[in-house]
Amino acid sequence: MENIYRIKYQSKLYELPYEVVYSRRKTCAVSISAEGEITLRLPLGTSETQVSRLLLDKQHWIITHYLEAVKQQENRPVSDLTDTQRAALEKRYITAAKDYFPKRAAHFLPLTGGSFSRITIRDQKTRWGSCSGKGTLSFNWRLMLAPPAVLDYVVVHELCHLTHMDHSKAFWTLVESVCPDYRIHRKWLKEHGQELIL
Repeated sequence: MENIYRIKYQSKLYELPYEVVYSRRKTCAVSISAEGEITLRLPLGTSETQVSRLLLDKQHWIITHYLEAVKQQENRPVSDLTDTQRAALEKRYITAAKDYFPKRAAHFLPLTGGSFSRITIRDQKTRWGSCSGKGTLSFNWRLMLAPPAVLDYVVVHELCHLTHMDHSKAFWTLVESVCPDYRIHRKWLKEHGQELIL
């Protein structure tokens, strides 16, 4: 049975399907993918009353982010590539990314400090980069389609996590010391990230 969240916003009734994922986590959370898919991540044993309260507490955040995701989907460019052409191009970009990201990481590492064990290239829908506790850096190959300064910002962001595994004030201070315009690049990704497709 599909879960439906009904909400009235600006005189219009929306019926939003959502997925529920239970785990051993301690807190409740709501996430919305770039495609507008809503997911509730809940601790085991969460009651229906608690779910209803969560949806009520987060209703403004849910509807505004959902509508933003829908709008971005509508504004995504339409590609005229065939599946074969797209696959061939993706392969070339991924190969280039495997060569390029390590070079950029090596360039910025003396400025950020820390050390990483390896770099992997991925194709994630919602994440541009990540840094594991074991020092593995992962980057989305689609950043090869972004302006170089935006790609560099993501590299610096993940390198700074080698020193600060959080988004504390100290973390952002380190990011800014290496990438003074990081806010501009972060904003660009939020507004145009969905356009980085072939």
